[in-house]
Amino acid sequence: MDLSILLILIQDGMVNGAIYALLALSLVLVFAVTRVILIPQGEFVSFAALTYAALDQGQAPGSLYLLGGLGIAAFLGASLRARGRALAWLAVETLLLPAVIALVTLWLAPHKHGVAVSALLSLAIVTPMGPYLYRLAFQPMAEASVLVLLIASVGVHLALSGIGLLIFGPEGTRGPPFSDAVMSFGDVIVTGQSLWILGLAALSMAGLYLFFGHTLLGAALRATAVNRLGARLVGIPIARSGLIAFALAGLIGAASGVLIAPLTTVYYDSGFLIGLKGFVAAIVGALASYPLAVAAALGVGIVESFASFWASSFKEVIVFTVIIPVLLWRSLRHSAVEDEE
Repeated sequence: MDLSILLILIQDGMVNGAIYALLALSLVLVFAVTRVILIPQGEFVSFAALTYAALDQGQAPGSLYLLGGLGIAAFLGASLRARGRALAWLAVETLLLPAVIALVTLWLAPHKHGVAVSALLSLAIVTPMGPYLYRLAFQPMAEASVLVLLIASVGVHLALSGIGLLIFGPEGTRGPPFSDAVMSFGDVIVTGQSLWILGLAALSMAGLYLFFGHTLLGAALRATAVNRLGARLVGIPIARSGLIAFALAGLIGAASGVLIAPLTTVYYDSGFLIGLKGFVAAIVGALASYPLAVAAALGVGIVESFASFWASSFKEVIVFTVIIPVLLWRSLRHSAVEDEE
């Protein structure tokens, strides 16, 4: 292996690692606030990528049906517990918002306004699915154990995977790149799409840092993550914190899907494997440390890149094997604790 190949592998690993870092951050955020290990995070990625590709072709994406169905289901489930003004706001969030997004999408999609409009519409369609899933599947069992929430999360993933096959079909597709630029630095070629991924990932991480460190809403989410009971006692609405956490997870997943759509063929179930690699990074960060999760995600990306070069048939095995020594070290270093009541 010469220096040029080494630099190319590192570049590919950093690009992939940036996507895994975004997913790891969203997994850590959701778990910290709601104690839910968000297995369906990968569905946000694949659904956004397929939505982006469909919009670029001037077609109305099947994800509009899923958005409307989740909105209606969330309204019916939560309306039993809402009254008065809360019921009106619930109708706006779960019925009016999907209707407006659907109308705007059906109006703009046939005219092919370019990648920027397609990307924004994809974010608008997929992001609300996060809070709708929380209202529908997780909020009613918010006080359940982590194991029960994990089982529910797996069930949601399986349901979304089947729905994805129904609305998108088994065929894979790609979306157009944000930039066709190609730059050469010696023997290393850097594409404009790679720079977009690294740049937007860095901006997203900086935005999350500013949000949690310098806004009242971010402070409320951090308080919920540290002590749910204490946050409830000082007046922080735990349910609203969960909705915001799931909305951020939906936004991050949708953005990740739009970013990777030009790089690889995406199928309805492709997001699961991508999400698992973000999960590996989140586990290395103990589902608690954002900086450690980001560093681990970049490491996972680089390990995957080198594994693809040396042993492409076993790259997935090698990537997921990384988690074993981490779990072994933690099991030896920390004693077992009971799940919170």
